[in-house]
Amino acid sequence: MNIKAQITNLVPYKPGKPSDEVKKEFGLSEIVKLASNENPFGCSPKVDEWFKENGVNHAIYPDGYATNLRDSLAKKYSLSPEQFILGNGSDEIIQIISRAMLEKGKNTVMPVPSFPQYKHNAIIEGAEAVEVPLINGAHDLQKMAEAINENTSIVWVCSPNNPTGKYINKLELTSFFDLVPDHVLIVLDEAYHEYAVAEDYYDAVELLKSYPNLLVTRTFSKAYGLAGFRVGYGMASPSIIQAIEPVREPFNTNVLGQTAAQIALGDEEFLENCVKQNRLGLEQYYDFCKEAGLSYFPSQGNFILIDFERDGDLLFQELMKNGYIVRSGKALGYPTALRITIGSKEQNEKIINVLKGILKN
Repeated sequence: MNIKAQITNLVPYKPGKPSDEVKKEFGLSEIVKLASNENPFGCSPKVDEWFKENGVNHAIYPDGYATNLRDSLAKKYSLSPEQFILGNGSDEIIQIISRAMLEKGKNTVMPVPSFPQYKHNAIIEGAEAVEVPLINGAHDLQKMAEAINENTSIVWVCSPNNPTGKYINKLELTSFFDLVPDHVLIVLDEAYHEYAVAEDYYDAVELLKSYPNLLVTRTFSKAYGLAGFRVGYGMASPSIIQAIEPVREPFNTNVLGQTAAQIALGDEEFLENCVKQNRLGLEQYYDFCKEAGLSYFPSQGNFILIDFERDGDLLFQELMKNGYIVRSGKALGYPTALRITIGSKEQNEKIINVLKGILKN
């Protein structure tokens, strides 16, 4: 088979072990998964109510344009429907952008460590991935601007950043945007946008009006609790959306996902409560870190990266034996850290107690 040479050294994405497999391996009756930044409170109860009361014709293809969801998004953000592109999670939006704009001879600038799919897709398309190291968990925007040249097609910005949870304030962000040439597409990845509560956090939708080369990605997988339905979206000028739309596969979002996302979008009360509980959960971890003398990054996401100053893989294994699945920092660029998704109050209390026990030993 004639496989692209650049793919041969790529490692496919490896999700964490399924909960049932961990139960079987360690003889556990209960598993708490805090590894993938899912919403511990699930999704809006209105979604479950709708599916109980309404049938879906599974034999009919979904609306390839996702008209109803697109219209709901347009109404929510006071944009036109033509300014949206829907994807199988925001991962697919990233893939669509990369496939449309990257090729051999082009490059793309990105922070590191950050979401690995930026680099992954660049390599698949044969483009050069220009990685700019974070400074204390935050984007080095000046160095990222300096890395851009005439061959740059895309610059990626992740705010709040995964895995550090650090955000970029409005002044820093707009100052950086002003340095990016018009021929370069700025992709602002806001997968954790709903969780960000900092007073100087920017309004990305407003920024679309001032920066015609900006595309914002968001998802229903995190705060909306719909990870299993796989729905994400991008917002940009109609010209950008029109340019990349031909790359999108037809019927790429299914009828169940479109419906669930549209219903969840309208339940602001549920979303606000999830954000409130997330902030309270973060405070639990901040208190634990201060008590234990551990360094961490204050987070604007629904996760926290804590440096335990010991092998992250070993800590991961110890927690898994106790029924908790988290992410080792080794694969995230922080080998002595763990990234832990914020759970419910009770889940946070329990894992913190387990961590205290591990640290004592």
